[in-house]
Amino acid sequence: MKKILILGATGSIGRQTLEIIDANPLDFKLIGVSGFNNTSLLIEIIQKYELSIASVKDSIQAEKIKKINPNIKILIGEQGLIDFAGFNPEEDITLINALVGMVGLKPTLRAIGINRNVLLANKETLVVGGHLIKEALKKSSSNLYPIDSEHSAIWQLLNGENKSSVKRLIITASGGSFRDKARTELEDVSLESALNHPNWSMGSKITIDSATMINKGFEIIEAVYLFDLGIDKVEAILHQESLIHSFVEFEDGSITAQIAEHDMRLPIHYAMYYPERKESIAYKLDFMKLNNLHFKKIDFNRYPCLSYAIEAYKIGGSMRTVLNAANEIAVRLFIEKKIKFLDIERIIKEEMEHHQVITFPSLEEIYTIDSEIKTRIYNQY
Repeated sequence: MKKILILGATGSIGRQTLEIIDANPLDFKLIGVSGFNNTSLLIEIIQKYELSIASVKDSIQAEKIKKINPNIKILIGEQGLIDFAGFNPEEDITLINALVGMVGLKPTLRAIGINRNVLLANKETLVVGGHLIKEALKKSSSNLYPIDSEHSAIWQLLNGENKSSVKRLIITASGGSFRDKARTELEDVSLESALNHPNWSMGSKITIDSATMINKGFEIIEAVYLFDLGIDKVEAILHQESLIHSFVEFEDGSITAQIAEHDMRLPIHYAMYYPERKESIAYKLDFMKLNNLHFKKIDFNRYPCLSYAIEAYKIGGSMRTVLNAANEIAVRLFIEKKIKFLDIERIIKEEMEHHQVITFPSLEEIYTIDSEIKTRIYNQY
């Protein structure tokens, strides 16, 4: 039986992970969760499971949880997330990192530092700290398993293959909430319409990132670190049905594809059971849906954030921190209805143009840059 810690248990990935645990009680035991804003759901989870530990936002949440379970160990704030990831370091525990934002980097490094396997859905960990994660993994026996659908697809497709024979990794993109709109129609789109993703049910941040397509840029950067390939060997294409999650093209001309319903429980389940395959609760694909698939090249003029992400990786160093920090705060401002949708890409571009790059930023430098950018931009609005 695998013991599981979930960072971000109240979010979309966290909730679907709980469904898998509930469906397989003989295979998994949940021992701890973290939650941030959704206090009521966090309390429900703590009431339902016999947990040893919980990490929460503040002392107000902690007091509410203590009343429900006086025996549970409670951690608070950002340091709490780091300590949560390192809970009982001598035990064989799997950490599922489903946090949103750069707050997921330090807990991931903590888990790797104690040789703990990490199932990663937190994009920002590799976008801003991929170089640090790579170095940490060299000194650890940890495995880093992706649970994004696109990276899980590539992981499965590369299983047993020689990476030197890979010509291209091709990640598919749904196109997001505004995929059927011309760029001229985006000036005054509403937050509500941006959050109406045509294929997936996700949190606000990732849904907005999908609409700007920066999420696909993040996924390209992630793929470079996860599969140790050059960025020129990773690209994205539009595929609005989201049934083919990625392709791998080999040097001999063969192309393989991973095909499944767009149900995140499948990649989560695959990572939780790896290297085994077991019956999952994910929706099964109706093959008749494959009669009508569409693919299209991505127009970088239509989706400039994708090009900003690729540029940030190629420039390297702290530019990836700038990319992520500017995007995080711009998305927050858009969700708070303080800026327009197209202001997100403008803010990112301006920050990248004015940044003086640090070639190999330390963890402290990454967090300093992140904080300075977010504070300065937010105070402008």
